[in-house]
Amino acid sequence: MKSKIPFVTSSFFLWPPAHGCGTPTYEPAVSRVVNGEDARPYSWPWQISLQYLSGSTYRHTCGGTLLSPDWVMTAGHCIGSRTYRVVLGEYDLTKEESNEQIRPVEKIVVHPNWDDSCLSCGNDIAMIKLASPVVLNDKVQPSCVPASGEVSPHDDPCFITGWGRIYNYGPIASKLQQALLPVVGHSVCSSSGWWGSSVKPTMICAGGDIRSGCHGDSGGPLNCRGGDGRWYVQGVTSFVSSRGCNTPMKPTVFTRTSSFTKWISDVSFLQGKKHKILVTNGNYSKCWVTMNLKNSLG
Repeated sequence: MKSKIPFVTSSFFLWPPAHGCGTPTYEPAVSRVVNGEDARPYSWPWQISLQYLSGSTYRHTCGGTLLSPDWVMTAGHCIGSRTYRVVLGEYDLTKEESNEQIRPVEKIVVHPNWDDSCLSCGNDIAMIKLASPVVLNDKVQPSCVPASGEVSPHDDPCFITGWGRIYNYGPIASKLQQALLPVVGHSVCSSSGWWGSSVKPTMICAGGDIRSGCHGDSGGPLNCRGGDGRWYVQGVTSFVSSRGCNTPMKPTVFTRTSSFTKWISDVSFLQGKKHKILVTNGNYSKCWVTMNLKNSLG
């Protein structure tokens, strides 16, 4: 780490990142997840496939988001007592392509207030420490993390991505899917006839019509473009209606990333190593600089 720091403010360091965040080499194109089409290959380079060992084979179970070369964010409900690995640079789950980077998991930190018996209680978020850092390139890049407390406005055009079911009760997608899901403001989403009190202020809703997330998309990002042109992971895919993945007035519900920005920082800081998680407010890049600490969150 260089000794010269351009500016220091509170717990943040302003830093010109070497690779940046939220700037894919291959620009995404509009599509859908439920009843949808394939995403443009490698246009969401922070999308990961979380896979678990079943016999001698690894199977896709959830999505996730690369935040730094050795940290991935996913949903708490995606984590169980299994052996996991993370696949990055993935596009077609059924093929071995030359761009995948496969990493074993060193440690998983689930939010301490996550309750797997109460999905609507919130805190559905987890951080995964990779056993070794990934190599950042045009197919593998981190997303930006929004500033703490940032709220996406109603109708903000965001995208969900993943390999979830392409229709209700159908098979998971083989190729990465994407859907344009406009944000549904909290006052609307939490109103009677919509999700009501099931949706908490620490959640964000998007979609609610023919386009939605579905089983297998869990843990993946809600990608929203900021005023600076970068993509931000504003949400972590959490749950949909039990009546189906594309039920009207029941938008896909995400964990609101900006409600957990400090927790994300604390986890990555206490786990040590030199890599940074980039946090921006749309005007300049911020990141927490981690140090070589031996502390553990347990």
